[in-house]
Amino acid sequence: MKINIEIDRLVFDGVKLTAHERPLFQAAFESEMTRLIARDGLHHELRAGGAFQSVGTPTMQFAEGISAHQVGRQLAHAVYRGIGQ
Repeated sequence: MKINIEIDRLVFDGVKLTAHERPLFQAAFESEMTRLIARDGLHHELRAGGAFQSVGTPTMQFAEGISAHQVGRQLAHAVYRGIGQ
């Protein structure tokens, strides 16, 4: 099964990513989303195709000095909770 997920925009305040960190964040986010979907599947509304206008996540706190990789993984978990089972 092939699944395509398109995220138009991620908005998060208070986390500054440099141009060097953005690809690290993206790779970690994509990798973790892939792992979570493969392991736990998707919300029933999305299995046959569908869309959410938006997915809210709870307010997240990141420790000072957190890596772009860690931010990507943590944000993937938050987004997955919105689109998962």
